[in-house]
Amino acid sequence: MIWALLALILVLLLLPVVVEALRKPMDAKARRLATGDFIELSRGLTYYEWRGPSRGPIVVCVHGLTTPSYVWTPLAVALTGLGMRVLTYDLYGRGMSDRPPGRQDRAFFVTQLEELLAALEITQGVTLIGYSMGGAIATAYAEDHPERVDRLVLVAPVGLGHRVSRFLSFCARVPVLGDGLIRVLGDIMHRRSINRALPAQPELPDFVKRSAAEMGYRGSLPAVLSSLRNMMRENLAQTHRKLGETDLPVLAVWGEVDAVIPLSAMGRLAQINRNARQAEVPGATHALPYTHPEAIMAAMTDVLRDPV
Repeated sequence: MIWALLALILVLLLLPVVVEALRKPMDAKARRLATGDFIELSRGLTYYEWRGPSRGPIVVCVHGLTTPSYVWTPLAVALTGLGMRVLTYDLYGRGMSDRPPGRQDRAFFVTQLEELLAALEITQGVTLIGYSMGGAIATAYAEDHPERVDRLVLVAPVGLGHRVSRFLSFCARVPVLGDGLIRVLGDIMHRRSINRALPAQPELPDFVKRSAAEMGYRGSLPAVLSSLRNMMRENLAQTHRKLGETDLPVLAVWGEVDAVIPLSAMGRLAQINRNARQAEVPGATHALPYTHPEAIMAAMTDVLRDPV
């Protein structure tokens, strides 16, 4: 009996390791259809893509926890129509960027953005747009580098309160067991959540399929877990308060029926930064960058016209 119990424990310990090892690597084969470029930074390869005229004002877009830079495609196309030069990139652990191990906290992500802008020789001020966890990264970057940010646009940003599924919450709270569970069940739970939250939409060909497949790459789920335990836990109230004391134009756009970022966060930002402009998109869920890009563009119009 004791041997059977020991064998079961061994299987449970090894199963997450085996399952993760069997996932597809993010390698040259996986990157063969890339439409953008790659650049080597201190923690690994980062995928990025430029859109728009080479001499246009620069907009830099930072995506969220699980959906890579293609989340910005509808908005990026709209911005290029205004003559903007749009830079999107994949955070470490997502999309076609490398999946380095380590603590995915504020310094981890801000350093990636710092190094990317330096490597691409972007020295002028930019309009910085962040979505979900990317909103937290953009806010932190704006605090650390106020001279580099002309405007800050936050789309359903993390940092003032958010909700995640009970599964992800458990995995983030419980060490070891949570690490094993997310490696074994994480991609299944991710697919279910995508299919529930974003049913197939004819105007977004293959977007749902790509999003659902994202966790099938080795290193993606550990990256999500590390972000949940670190960057996603950071309370950015004090950072927003500091930005409110500057003349930085800030716009926050929220989804009316967002199940991840409650509208109470909108009220918190109004109390902390009274100079921030805010817009609520009727009927929008947390998927608003790809379901309501026109509404985001409409909200951004006045901010983009502001002199800097």
